[in-house]
Amino acid sequence: MRGDAVQGLLTRWLAAFAVLVLCGLQQIPALAQQQGFQTSAPYAILMDSETGAVLFERAADDLMVPASMAKLMTAEILFDQIARGKINLDDEFTISEGAWRRGGAPSRGSSMFAALNSKVKVSDLILGIAVVSGNDAAIAIAEGVAGSEGAFATRMTARARELGLKKSTFANATGMGDPDQKVTARELAILANHLIKTYPELYKAFAQRDFTWNKIPQKNRNNLLTMDIGADGLKTGNIAESGFGVVASAVQNGQRLIVVVNGMKSSKERDDEARRILAWGFRSFESRELFPAGEVIGEAKVFGGDPGAVPLVAKGAVRALVPRGSTDRIVARIVYQGPLRPPVAAGQEVGRLRVQRGDVQVLDLPLYAQTDAEKGPLTRRAFDAATEFVITTVRSKFTKSGS
Repeated sequence: MRGDAVQGLLTRWLAAFAVLVLCGLQQIPALAQQQGFQTSAPYAILMDSETGAVLFERAADDLMVPASMAKLMTAEILFDQIARGKINLDDEFTISEGAWRRGGAPSRGSSMFAALNSKVKVSDLILGIAVVSGNDAAIAIAEGVAGSEGAFATRMTARARELGLKKSTFANATGMGDPDQKVTARELAILANHLIKTYPELYKAFAQRDFTWNKIPQKNRNNLLTMDIGADGLKTGNIAESGFGVVASAVQNGQRLIVVVNGMKSSKERDDEARRILAWGFRSFESRELFPAGEVIGEAKVFGGDPGAVPLVAKGAVRALVPRGSTDRIVARIVYQGPLRPPVAAGQEVGRLRVQRGDVQVLDLPLYAQTDAEKGPLTRRAFDAATEFVITTVRSKFTKSGS
């Protein structure tokens, strides 16, 4: 290969590398919200379910007391066991004396009013926590799954970490006050979105308007279900330490939004503010398709690979939420640590697509190799090794000058 051709290739590689480094170093705001919108909620977040884009947030990463909203993690562990075939909906769990005294009628808290020592089907216990926020149902689930509520709470925190929830910690299955039980609004929204997408059939329990057990009828505690805004879940919460809160989801015109508010002074204030935030989100944003399903979005260099690069695709169409009527420029960047090392398998996650509207990041999702890349011939590996040496030298100088 002629020297000027090699120099030209190196120049293109260095330019591409510089773009990747700049993408990695640039500080991009995580908040995608319309300026000027305010909330009275001490803690709040509004998230688009499809893209995960955050449309509004306030103190969303601050730890707060979840109250009964912690039951979403109780439900997640049970749903996961059902999905794995380890528990069936017709299985029965016993209402122990502890579950009855601390969560049943004697407790004077939220309860499905299951009788002492009775056996209740898992399907009914799900309604017991999803509809009426029964503490007796939550404790019975914890004991039925893990043997004790303490062991179940340990599993709740461990499961939170598996789902990528880095801050939330759980101390019981009910949401009763405990200094070791704290969550964030952002992580509650992520958990809610996980429940909606992973267990669509089981999630339907949260939309049921009422539930009768032991001849005692009760209405769903989530009043947003009756407000004609498309709400179909999830959980309310209220204890002295938390104030009034809710994790709610609603669908309008095929678009699903998830809202979390907490720390409100009354159930009416909570319901009105959650509804107002949802209405603002549906009114102010629209979904825009950036790449159709299956379209190649870019490529990633494969060091010593055959071929030398792999095309990158997303799982399904790539859509982003933007303010209605916005003419702001949208910029999409591919970010990955490269070049990749072979072998690379089709379907392997190798990078991220980050989309900005102005200085606001509106989308961050994984990209996957569309094809395989095997180890290339010796001549290609030798050439790539030489050019990588040059890039590494530039990388070192670039890092030092930017520090």
